[in-house]
Amino acid sequence: MVHRFAAVLVTFSAATAFAQQGLPPPTPLYQGSPPRSIESETLPPLAPSPQQTAPSATAAPSIPTPPPAPPAPPVAGPAAERIFCDQTVAVRFIDPVVIPPSYRQFVGMWSDASWTPQLCAALIVENVQPDGTAALVYVFGPMGSNTRRPGGVLHGTGVIRDGELRFQNSDGSQFAFRPLYGDLDGRLTMPQGQNYQAVFKKTL
Repeated sequence: MVHRFAAVLVTFSAATAFAQQGLPPPTPLYQGSPPRSIESETLPPLAPSPQQTAPSATAAPSIPTPPPAPPAPPVAGPAAERIFCDQTVAVRFIDPVVIPPSYRQFVGMWSDASWTPQLCAALIVENVQPDGTAALVYVFGPMGSNTRRPGGVLHGTGVIRDGELRFQNSDGSQFAFRPLYGDLDGRLTMPQGQNYQAVFKKTL
């Protein structure tokens, strides 16, 4: 009891001295709960010696429970093959449940589009990250078998900002898509400045 009163008296005297000098009282180093005062406590009973009793299974120290494992990253579903612009394309979608709701309207297959009477186009958006980064496949090719213009299948990423999906081809062509009811309204700007517009129909 004497030790406890002395500790309280020292603390009070130090706080009074700082107040008289116009200084704020010192901040305790331990920022958690206040330390316990020194008091007599009943010690736990000693463990029985090995010669007296056999160790009990209940006396074994408890094993700490490991923290829960982080959630597994979303796994894409099985690949499916579709034909767009006379080309076979393998697509693989992420479960829409893990995609932020504001981006789900962009995920899917969009086809039956033509920038010009000679140029077919299709867009597949497989996944969108929480930051708006979209994994996509862009398909283009000639309209009809009589056109000799080559087609192609491009795999890459785009970004969704302000309700618009945008990406750029390696040749400088810029693409932008906005939801149009159940479809996508697409705009294409060529490096030379030409502008084209097409509606991409929802396929899946």
